[in-house]
Amino acid sequence: MATIRPFNAVRPREDVASKVAALPYDVYNRQEALEEVLKEPLSFLKIDRAETQFAEDFNPYDAKVYEKARELLQDMIEEGVLVKEGKDCYYVYELTMDGRAQTGLVGCAAIDDYLNNVIKKHEKTREDKEIDRIKHVDICNAQTGPIFLAYRSQETINEVVEGVKKQAPLYDFIAPDGVRHTVWKIDRTSDLETIYTGFQSIQSVYIADGHHRTASAVKVGLKRREENPGYTGNEEFNFFLSVLFPHDQLMILDYNRVVKDLNGYSKEEFLTQIANSFLVEEIGAEPYKPSEKAAFGMYLEGVWYKLTAKDEIRSTDPVEGLDVALLQNYLLAPVLNIKDIRTDKRIDFVGGIRGLKELEKRANSDMRLAFSMFPTSINELFAVSDAGQLMPPKSTWFEPKLRSGLFIHELG
Repeated sequence: MATIRPFNAVRPREDVASKVAALPYDVYNRQEALEEVLKEPLSFLKIDRAETQFAEDFNPYDAKVYEKARELLQDMIEEGVLVKEGKDCYYVYELTMDGRAQTGLVGCAAIDDYLNNVIKKHEKTREDKEIDRIKHVDICNAQTGPIFLAYRSQETINEVVEGVKKQAPLYDFIAPDGVRHTVWKIDRTSDLETIYTGFQSIQSVYIADGHHRTASAVKVGLKRREENPGYTGNEEFNFFLSVLFPHDQLMILDYNRVVKDLNGYSKEEFLTQIANSFLVEEIGAEPYKPSEKAAFGMYLEGVWYKLTAKDEIRSTDPVEGLDVALLQNYLLAPVLNIKDIRTDKRIDFVGGIRGLKELEKRANSDMRLAFSMFPTSINELFAVSDAGQLMPPKSTWFEPKLRSGLFIHELG
């Protein structure tokens, strides 16, 4: 059973929420982060990326950067830009992009659920990325970026959420990227109890996005337990900020691939090689977006092709049967000699939000070859996690992105 509890949030004043809300810290490089902060001084990005307050050559992992983040957070609270709720609440958080809405519930998940595998993962994490967020959370004494979790839809929770959405929202604004963000507060005792009990009946919760933030939050909680040997388990450091979405609300976008060369093959030789595992159909100049599993678009020298995995390479294994695994195991590795997509500089990745024209642009400029993918499904993600396995890198692309700064969870 999952423990998801309400919390006493620090959040923006209603009139400045749209200015404070920021995309996640890791979608920007340093220069982009600085430009965003200069453009909007209230942006929460200045806290999530406090190196923007220092010279460009200053070490972003210096202790002074994390101290500056804490100072800026406290300044925003003291100035009244951020306010403390004053009581434990859940929140409904709806994001609408291109006319499609997905609605999640904001609360705090238990680190013990992560440790006991009630909260399941599907990606490896890198220690260097964890250390950065561990320092940020520990020194700020707050979690500033929510974890994106998913669960199998539960009717009693859905009913409360839909009822709350009939009320006037707490926040309702359209961000510069066109995504609408709407937030409602849940503070009625009966609703709080229904949601808490509803999650207690849910066996598994899944990390959709934010594996590094989750691992970092858990490690800070464990550190605080060591520092407080008399802890009860109810302290705030035992929980981490999350937005939880029912599975039927979510859409995973394609995570496409571009490759620098044909590994020494001519075009004709390459097409012959891939025909060993895939049916190859020439489409022409019209971009091809796969509409079914085990189908791939391929763009080469101005021409689109449809590749269909032959029956003999398909698999019912949760990982080996993923489209990203089929492409990797039967084309990228054996034909193009791209063994490790984490480290090989000959391959790059393009989120589906950027469209197929971006693939053409890349293949016609700094790359030579592009693949459009059929998106991994949320049920495939669940199956991999339930099997205790890990997805290949770059398997999922979630849009729209949760904003940081709308909800902050203090650790006590």
